[in-house]
Amino acid sequence: MKLMLSAPKPRNPFVAASLRRSAGRHGGLRGTHRQAQRRELRTELDRLHRSP
Repeated sequence: MKLMLSAPKPRNPFVAASLRRSAGRHGGLRGTHRQAQRRELRTELDRLHRSP
């Protein structure tokens, strides 16, 4: 009777690299940048209307 051992499934080499660093989109989120610009514009406009 032969003993059959199956080789383990090869692991994905990119998973280990992605767990060590923050893997995700390149360049960050554009929505947060757009919201920040909108807030800055709103505060500037409010300052202009309030000054006599």
